Amino acid sequence: MAENLRPQWPADLIEKAAVVRLLALDVDGIMTDGTLLFSASGDEMKGFNILDGLGIKQVMAAGIEVAVITGRRSPLTEKRMNDLGIPHLMQGREDKKVALRELVGQLNITPHQIAYMGDDLPDLPAIRYAGLGITVPNGYWLVRQHADFCTTAAGGSGAVREACELLLCACGQLNASLQPYLEQD
Repeated sequence: MAENLRPQWPADLIEKAAVVRLLALDVDGIMTDGTLLFSASGDEMKGFNILDGLGIKQVMAAGIEVAVITGRRSPLTEKRMNDLGIPHLMQGREDKKVALRELVGQLNITPHQIAYMGDDLPDLPAIRYAGLGITVPNGYWLVRQHADFCTTAAGGSGAVREACELLLCACGQLNASLQPYLEQD
C-alpha cells in the first residue's frame, strides 16, 4: 500500500474549524489563479479548478453553507457558482466584511462560525472578522500574517479543496465524503 498522504492539521485549527457553518470564498486569487484574461474582442475568461468544485459540493452535502463574495461582477463567476449550486453569490461587493455581516443575519450564525478564504487586502477585514481565516501561499503577505491557515496549494490550484477537506475533517465528515469513491463493485 502507498504511503499515507492524508493531510494532518494541528488540533487548535481543527477546533476552530469544527464550529464552522459557513464557508465564504473570494473568487480571483482563491477560486482562480488571479489572472484576468480577455479575448481580442474584450470577452473575459476565467479558469476554475475542478478539484475545488468537488470539495465545495462535499462541504455543502455535509451541511455547511457556502457563499462567494467578490468585488468584481462577472457572468462567468455567476455561471460557475450556479453550476455548483452555491446559494449565496454576492458580486460587486468591495466591503466583504459588510457582506459577511449580512450573511450572519440571514443565516442566524455568529462570526465565530464563519470560515472566510481570501488572498488580498480587500479580504483582510473579512479574514479578521471570521472565526477561521484562510488564505493561500500566493496571497499578500499581510493577509497570510493574519490568517489562521494557509493552504499548501496556490489559489486556483486546489486551495479551496484543501480548505473544504479541513472543514470536513473537523466536523467528522471527511471519511463519509470519501467513502463512495473507495467502494468497490
